[in-house]
Order: sequence, then C-alpha cells, then structure tokens
Amino acid sequence: MTTPATVGGKAFLIAYGLFGCAGTILFFNLFLERIISLLAFVMRACRERRLRRSGLLPAPLRPEADGLAGWKPSVYHVLLILGLFAVLLSCCASAMYASVEGWGYVDSLYFCFVTFSTIGFGDLVSSQRAAYRHQGLYRLGNFLFILLGVCCIYSLFNVVSILIKQVLNWMLRKLSCACCARCCPAPGAPLARRNGRRLSGELISMRDLTASNKVSLALLQKQLSETANGHPRGACVPARQNGFSGGVGALGIMNNRLAETSAAR
Repeated sequence: MTTPATVGGKAFLIAYGLFGCAGTILFFNLFLERIISLLAFVMRACRERRLRRSGLLPAPLRPEADGLAGWKPSVYHVLLILGLFAVLLSCCASAMYASVEGWGYVDSLYFCFVTFSTIGFGDLVSSQRAAYRHQGLYRLGNFLFILLGVCCIYSLFNVVSILIKQVLNWMLRKLSCACCARCCPAPGAPLARRNGRRLSGELISMRDLTASNKVSLALLQKQLSETANGHPRGACVPARQNGFSGGVGALGIMNNRLAETSAAR
C-alpha cells in the first residue's frame, strides 16, 4: 500500500520500472524453462521406469534402441502438473492467510489468485498490521508464497496461451475449409473466378497466420523433447555461436528470430 508521493519518487519509479519489469519478465521466462526441464526429466524417468516394469526396456544403457527414442513429453501433461501445483500452492497459502489475517477461506483463495496473477486490486492486502504473532516467520512465508505463486501462475498462463492459440488455429482451419467449399468458383463463371481469386488471396494470408501461430507450441514441444532426451550438441551450435540460446514462449520466439537474423548477416 506504499506509493511514491514526490515528483522525484515518481520519476525514479518510471525509470526503475522500465528495467525492473523487463528483468522480472526475464526471470519468469527462465523459471518457466527450468520448470519445463524438470518436468520433462521427471516424465521421462517415469516412462522409463514403467517400460522397465513391463519388460519393454531390457537394455539399461541404451534406451535409444527402444520405444523411448521417439518419445516426446505431452504439453497437456505439463499443463496438468502446473495446474495441480498452482491449486496446491494456493490452498496452502490460503490456509495461512485465513488463520493469520482472519479472512475467510474463499477470500483468501481470491487474494491468492489476484496476487499470484499480478492483477493486484488492493482490496485485500497481506502483512499490513503493526504486529503479528510470529511476525518474522509469517512475513517470510508470505514472501515465499507470493514468489512461488507468481512464478507458477505465470508459467501456467504461458502454457495456456499456447493451447488457446492452437484452439484458434483449429477454428481458423475450419473456417478456411468452409470458405473453400462454399466459395469455389463454378466452371464458366468469370465473375465467380474473379471473386474466387480475391478470396483465395485472403485465405493464403489466413493460412500464413495459422502457420506462424504454431511456433509457440513447436518451441515448447521441442524444449520438452530435447530436455527429456538430452540436448543434441550439433543443434545448439549455431544459436550459441550467434550469442543466442533457445527458450519457451515469447522469449523462445524472440531468441530464434534474433539467431536467424544474426546468421543471415
């Protein structure tokens, strides 16, 4: 609930916020990459253990010779795990806020979502009393819950946004197919052919948009696959030579574009 009151404080906030928010977004993207790497490693280990139990993985030193060679972790499993972890974290944090702040449990859950998603209405604010029982421990727990919650919800939103893009891509493909079937020019109709040519130009642009929106899911799937199977050295050399590394989501798209531009030059 503390805000700058002087002109110098407001100017400092603008200058600091420019770099502070950019650094925070970078931290969240790096956190997302590490979370995905950890989840991919765990999912591969679980699948390998399941295959060993069923007798489909006899050679412990050469898993590439069996079904694990082409296996890729599912993006939907990552979404499910992140969602469950976010719910568990919010429930634990809500129990703490309900007992210490005296809020209702539903209000505490509402506060957790508003805070973790950085909406920040300010109608409920934690740690505003002058004194608390076990004040140092409570403020440490408050800090850790908010930090982990924001990182987890940001990662969850990033994966959900990729899946929303896939739903929009599917809808665009359905609309494109419907327009192609409905507006196909009939033989011997010059006007229809002219309209069809104009419409086909619009559909090409829509196809290009659909293809470009697949980049995010492909990057996330590639990150999962490379982490689970081990990063191939040859694939990482060009990006590292240009000073850029891979990534996930918006950060991965930007890094790939920078690497391609640098390689072209």
